[in-house]
Amino acid sequence: MSLPMRTGCVPQAQNYSSYDKHLVNALRMIRSLIQYVAGGQRAVAGLDARASWRIIQGIASTYELALAASMAGSTLVMEATERLGGQVDINRVRLLAPVDHPDPAHCMVTGTGLTHLGSAAQRDAMHKTAASTHVTDTMRMFQMGVEHGKPAPGEVGIMPEWFYKGDGSSLVACNAPIELPGFAGDGGEEPEIAGIYIIGADGTPFRLGFALGNEFSDHVTERVNYLWLAPSKLRQAGLGPELRLGDLPAEINGMSRIRRGEDVLWERAFLSGESHMSHTIANLEHHHFKYPQFRRPGDVHVHFFGTATLSFSDGIGAQPGDEFEIEADAFHLPLRNTLVAGPEDRLWQVTAL
Repeated sequence: MSLPMRTGCVPQAQNYSSYDKHLVNALRMIRSLIQYVAGGQRAVAGLDARASWRIIQGIASTYELALAASMAGSTLVMEATERLGGQVDINRVRLLAPVDHPDPAHCMVTGTGLTHLGSAAQRDAMHKTAASTHVTDTMRMFQMGVEHGKPAPGEVGIMPEWFYKGDGSSLVACNAPIELPGFAGDGGEEPEIAGIYIIGADGTPFRLGFALGNEFSDHVTERVNYLWLAPSKLRQAGLGPELRLGDLPAEINGMSRIRRGEDVLWERAFLSGESHMSHTIANLEHHHFKYPQFRRPGDVHVHFFGTATLSFSDGIGAQPGDEFEIEADAFHLPLRNTLVAGPEDRLWQVTAL
């Protein structure tokens, strides 16, 4: 359904032709959003067609902006463009994750795997020792996606792998440290795209856009037994600062690297977008939001879409002090996080009341 243009999007001037008004509006139209802190105050900025970051006036969070858009029957692009203010120098502010919830317990961080062409090879190698020469569950799951993960419009495709990572407190902003737990076997990067969502007042899931992510995981633990994949995912996750609005390009080219000191320890290109996936984004979204508990009004969801590129597959083990860096052509800003050691492991004992 087309929406009426909100007033205030185009400067009013008598000598503007209809073409001039369309051009001015196009140049002002917001492509991406960021959240940041400057002078102790939170704010939101939008990227316009001139590649300038401009403050979104009267708004302190993308969550607040998304609620306003959903209640008005509008869109994030229209709401942000209507509130455009002056330019922001993002080199002089502290960038936050592109979305959060006032109560982190109402932000669910989840993901899906074996969704990218080629993604089964690394997983299959990890699980094959336990399965001997038999076809692994990994390969069976991957093949199911290849055959039935891209259904015709209006139809439901095969269910993908799914896992839980944590709530909003597990999200790590760009340039913030990402923690290696004391009990972990290792901590490795997974360069991915994540879908960002909010649930409307009537339970409707709304997609805000997409973000670059590091679905940080423990591959050593997973390799012991594939049934340990679930706990291997209970780790923090890096989320790039930029929320890309609109549709995700079908072809995304990125680069994932690990820096150790002044040197690049490892780097490899990665591909994403539906052209390189065995599932459609719509199919992954359906199988996440079909569960009623994931359609609770007001909640935020960050859902990772998987990858086929891991440094672990090349025998690399990240160490505290290493920096993960992920960038992609669909995003203007990269994601960087430095690995730090968490508290030492300890015995947790439960006290009876």
